[in-house]
Amino acid sequence: MTVLIEIIIGCAVFGVFAIWNTARDPLAVISDYPPAIRQRCRELGLIENTEKHYSTKDYVRKGIAMILFAGIFAFVLSKINGIHSFKEGFLVSYLIWLAIAWFDALVIDSLWFTHSPKVRIPGTEDMKEYGDCMFHIEQSAIGSLLGLPVCLLTGLIASVL
Repeated sequence: MTVLIEIIIGCAVFGVFAIWNTARDPLAVISDYPPAIRQRCRELGLIENTEKHYSTKDYVRKGIAMILFAGIFAFVLSKINGIHSFKEGFLVSYLIWLAIAWFDALVIDSLWFTHSPKVRIPGTEDMKEYGDCMFHIEQSAIGSLLGLPVCLLTGLIASVL
């Protein structure tokens, strides 16, 4: 039951952050948009004309977030769930990670992103790629794999707490 509550809280916190961040400034999270939309933004001069999908700043931001998530996961699992083993820390944190990743893909991206005018970047409003749910499903599969090292680190930290 505790894990279910943690999943619900995790999805709510992630959802609020993702929606607020994207609606506030879609160009701030342009690296998470489908490739055709990023390309149109380059053509319109809205973003830097580069072939790289993610900038160094994006990698640093995402890397720091992943380390912070591992620490937060480990602390919560250790103090609230009483988990102090590597295996249990890894498995439970990965279950939570997967739940949040698929909530992002199925609810935030496939429902909100594909239908909200707040995510539309001026000059790209006509693009059909805003409704491309498969792009978000594929990205979620990649995100699920990215969770493996985070959750391995979580298990390691939980085992020493």
